[in-house]
Amino acid sequence: MLHVVKRDGRVVDFNSIKITNAIKKAAEEIAYQFKESEAIDLTQKVIKALESLEKENITVEEVQNVVIKTLMESDYEIIGGIYSNYRQERTKVREIKSDLMKAIEQIGVETDRDNANVGNNFSSKLLRIASESNKWHNLAMMPKHLSKAHENGDIYYHDLDSYNLTTNCLHIPTREVLENGFNTGYGTINKPRRIESAAELSCILLQSSQNDMFGGQSHPDFDNDMGIFVEPTRVEIRKELTELGVEKDRMEKLIEVRLLKDIGQAMQGIVYNLNTMHSRAGSQVPFSSINIGIPESKDAALVCEIFLKEYEKGLGKGEQPIFPNIIFRVKAGVNREPNDPYYYLFKLACNVAAKRMNPTFMNLDADFNKKYYDEGIVPATMGCRTYIMSNINGEPGTKGRGNIAPTTVNLPRIGLLSKGNENKFFELLDEKLELARESLMHRYSVLKKLKIKDLPFVAGQGLMKGSENLSPEDTIEPILKQGTWSIGFIGLAETLIALTGKHHGESEEARELGLRIVSHIRAVTDRYTAQDRLNWSTYATPAEGLSGRFILQDQKIFGKIKGVTDKEYYTNSYHVPVGFPISIKDKIDIEAPYHKLCNAGHISYIELDDYPDPQVIEDILSYAYKETNISYIGINFHIRYCRPCGTYLHAGEKKCPTCGNYDIQGISRVTGYLSLDERFGAGKQAERTDRVSHVTQNQIYKL
Repeated sequence: MLHVVKRDGRVVDFNSIKITNAIKKAAEEIAYQFKESEAIDLTQKVIKALESLEKENITVEEVQNVVIKTLMESDYEIIGGIYSNYRQERTKVREIKSDLMKAIEQIGVETDRDNANVGNNFSSKLLRIASESNKWHNLAMMPKHLSKAHENGDIYYHDLDSYNLTTNCLHIPTREVLENGFNTGYGTINKPRRIESAAELSCILLQSSQNDMFGGQSHPDFDNDMGIFVEPTRVEIRKELTELGVEKDRMEKLIEVRLLKDIGQAMQGIVYNLNTMHSRAGSQVPFSSINIGIPESKDAALVCEIFLKEYEKGLGKGEQPIFPNIIFRVKAGVNREPNDPYYYLFKLACNVAAKRMNPTFMNLDADFNKKYYDEGIVPATMGCRTYIMSNINGEPGTKGRGNIAPTTVNLPRIGLLSKGNENKFFELLDEKLELARESLMHRYSVLKKLKIKDLPFVAGQGLMKGSENLSPEDTIEPILKQGTWSIGFIGLAETLIALTGKHHGESEEARELGLRIVSHIRAVTDRYTAQDRLNWSTYATPAEGLSGRFILQDQKIFGKIKGVTDKEYYTNSYHVPVGFPISIKDKIDIEAPYHKLCNAGHISYIELDDYPDPQVIEDILSYAYKETNISYIGINFHIRYCRPCGTYLHAGEKKCPTCGNYDIQGISRVTGYLSLDERFGAGKQAERTDRVSHVTQNQIYKL
């Protein structure tokens, strides 16, 4: 008679049924249906192996070791790998569980008041709890099958450390907040009277919002929202000059000179502030995005122009600003064509992008954007690619809304498990999509317990749609119904290789299948929207750290499979693999249809060799926006400059041509935002190394 020693020291009778059930559950992960005779046979092999140890008492770990060995030796390697992988993840959870778990639960309800300067918002709580410990707390509190799906790598819950504390991102209703005034906790900030104050407060809005949330923040109509403060500034300048006795014939010229200077200082302050103002417990500057390009007035156009020029100057030595991410919205009849009134702003945006990689560009003539534009609602997006417009629970639009939380499905794993069977693939995909939905519904049930006071600025000051007329003790549930709930995917290219042997850049068959897969995901999220009365959406997941996490987990199960798991990362969402040689035109044509399908967010990148000619950028956008339905595009190249003197280097240069220094800083784009090269995660470092340009020395571009 064998006895099993539990991890807490208890000794219990050996129960073979538990082994049979564990083997069956591991098999279920790959949709393998064990015959009862198979499961019993494997269980008997395990029992014989345990008996051969000649022990009266055996530990749980020893039993698990024998189970894994038996599976591996019985031609069930994949099932054994899944069993082993899950066992390792659960071991991590058990090791972290301690008295800290109780403390975390209490802090999640109310921050300790032992320090009067510690608030009750997201940043304060996260500082106390510590990110990693709260991740494991959240895994422990959710239903076991949901935590297992995350630990195994079937699906991924983004920002797990914030699961029980706050929401993702927000398009700030900038103009409305500035006009009404706001309170950050220590007193009222009145409506600004000048552009300098308005610009400074716009940064405060981003920083204060970041302290309440885990994702990014956006000014969705920045130039127009700032433009309303230009005329009051002009009035103030006229008053000052009048008091100084300036002659009338000189007055108007001096007013405009002073005005341009004041706007310039205001815009420079925004660039400087957003690269120095730290939030999120002091660890990061705000993840900020600014939408411009569709001015409603000459003053708004002036703000747009001067902001782009100030961003182009860079920081103190001309260094590349990392933030804000700038989105220049392009529209025929407004700025796209030479005869359009604001074409000069589009030309300027292309000039700046050719030096700074910002702005990125959004096509308001894509039919899903134009639909709203024609209704008087101007779409916007974020640098992280979050897109939000439709709303089943109210008026469509961006202001006051954002994504609540995303969950991402490991698409390549489903492709591998399907073994080329498309019917099996879609069957497994539906299972994982339903699991993703269940996980987000669970997150909803957790978040709705939060109160307005837990998001004191974004909810307490009415920045979030749905927070109107709510008191500090009210639940945030009305807000949760206004934002989006996103189900994302990663690695479509690797999925197609697993299913067909080629990705969508290589064959028409794969291209057609890729569109069917993402169309299917979109149809499911649309169905969930009608079913649950929540704004479900399909997300082209940017997957920074996740690109490396998923593939490492799959390598443990499947090994290294050519074209699928044989590198350090999965390809970003629906993108053509970064190392695949393809023309600019073909890449745009292939990726364009996914923008409409991915209504939670999307972006396509064009990779260039070196600092491009601005006309090349304009020509790329002209083709994309006239000939396809693509929306959001970023032009990538590698920025490098000398840290000591600020001189910019071209491709191939290893030392500074000005001072001869080898201390060179590299800047690249990762998942929408710019970043210092050395801050990339392992997966993205490998991806950046693999990137090939869509431009050759003999061919500037192919359109």
